[in-house]
Amino acid sequence: MSPAYHPRAYLAGMKNVNRGLTSRTKIIGAIEQGKTRVSEISEKSKLGHGCVSYHLRLLLKKKVVSMTRKGRTGRWTLTKYGQEKLFS
Repeated sequence: MSPAYHPRAYLAGMKNVNRGLTSRTKIIGAIEQGKTRVSEISEKSKLGHGCVSYHLRLLLKKKVVSMTRKGRTGRWTLTKYGQEKLFS
């Protein structure tokens, strides 16, 4: 049985391997729990800073997350699209 991934972790038009899906699921889960900075998301998801940044850029490109700058710090949030749950 395959592990449960967040519905928005799957990115259309990209190669979705298990590691990437797992990482994006953890990242989306951390954002859903109120973690907004890369360092917080990294700590909560137990993923490296570079890995989190890479997947956030992919999610940003697909409009699952958005980023706002406050000084030198970026705050990441789920977009309306990113918040939608897909049920099959």
